[in-house]
Amino acid sequence: MNARTTRTLAAALSLTAALAISGCSSDSASAAKAGTDKPKMTVTGAFMPEPVNDKMAGAFMVIKNDSNTADKLTAVTSPLSDDLQIHETKDQKMQQVAAMDVPANGELKLERGGNHVMFMGLKNTPKVGDKVTVELRFEKADPVKVELDVKERTYNAQNTSAH
Repeated sequence: MNARTTRTLAAALSLTAALAISGCSSDSASAAKAGTDKPKMTVTGAFMPEPVNDKMAGAFMVIKNDSNTADKLTAVTSPLSDDLQIHETKDQKMQQVAAMDVPANGELKLERGGNHVMFMGLKNTPKVGDKVTVELRFEKADPVKVELDVKERTYNAQNTSAH
């Protein structure tokens, strides 16, 4: 190999390496800009009013999404019941839905008189001061375990996300 061939080969290898490196960082930056970061959910103000009987109970909380990616609450599980349902309230009527949106950089409020979680057919009846564990499942985010504080039946949380 002569000196010219060696320089040409070295330049081609350098250019290939530079393109490979910039391609990797460009892909990562594009993914972040496209909002494909995995959402991380946090929960505040989680509570359950003391149930009147073992037939049903409600759960309320605020689910916050601090990521640039919207997600959906798709399921809720708990040792307290085998039948947990996600309910929306429209025109003062509640109905079961398959999922609820948790907007990017936003929150989903589950509150009395609005959207909430329903426990159907309780395995026991929790009392004020007890804690009830639930696991929230999302379309994209990892599951989140939450402890609901069992409160008096008349308890109504104030706006827990006031700024």
